[in-house]
Amino acid sequence: MSVTIVDHPLVQHKLTLLRNRDTSTAKFRLIAREISLLMAYEVLRELPMQTVMIHTPLEPMEAPQLAGKKLCFVPVLRAGNGILDGMLDLVPSARVGHIGLYRDPHTLVPVEYYVKLPDDISERLVIIVDPMLATGHSAAAAVARLKQAGATQIRFVCLLAAPEGIAALTGEHPDVQIFTAAIDRGLDEHAYIRPGLGDAGDRLYGTK
Repeated sequence: MSVTIVDHPLVQHKLTLLRNRDTSTAKFRLIAREISLLMAYEVLRELPMQTVMIHTPLEPMEAPQLAGKKLCFVPVLRAGNGILDGMLDLVPSARVGHIGLYRDPHTLVPVEYYVKLPDDISERLVIIVDPMLATGHSAAAAVARLKQAGATQIRFVCLLAAPEGIAALTGEHPDVQIFTAAIDRGLDEHAYIRPGLGDAGDRLYGTK
């Protein structure tokens, strides 16, 4: 099972602040942005590098820089946008695609309503971002849609994951590495992660 828990103390501290029900909408949004930037360091640790010749103010030198096509971040709408901005703070030149999915409240099956991706996505490392990996159905559907579009290098980033969601995503897409700040106990009868942090979209946008 290809799962990385980003256990840096700052990530874990900020995750605790997100979990707290007393954290305001404005504070939740800010902390989500901060934690996503911190997680991006770990997610992007193995980016390919190349050596280029530059001139410092004192002399020429060979120095490393990123090689190849730039990244593509793909948030799963709407909550995924809440952890997109922090990653763009770190990699502002990255391309951004979008996948709109909602979970049918009765069947829990994801329904796609919007997709917009770069034409050259097959040449890019694609990072799917969604705060919660609960049942795993939406994540697996997003990965399948990206593969259909030609993506071959895909990573999935979330703040919280449930064992059920990890099993579902890795079962359908064992080639996709998962990065999360924590793996919680499991899902309740409404498919919410427990203890979790509530509905990430509602807490980000103050809709409940």
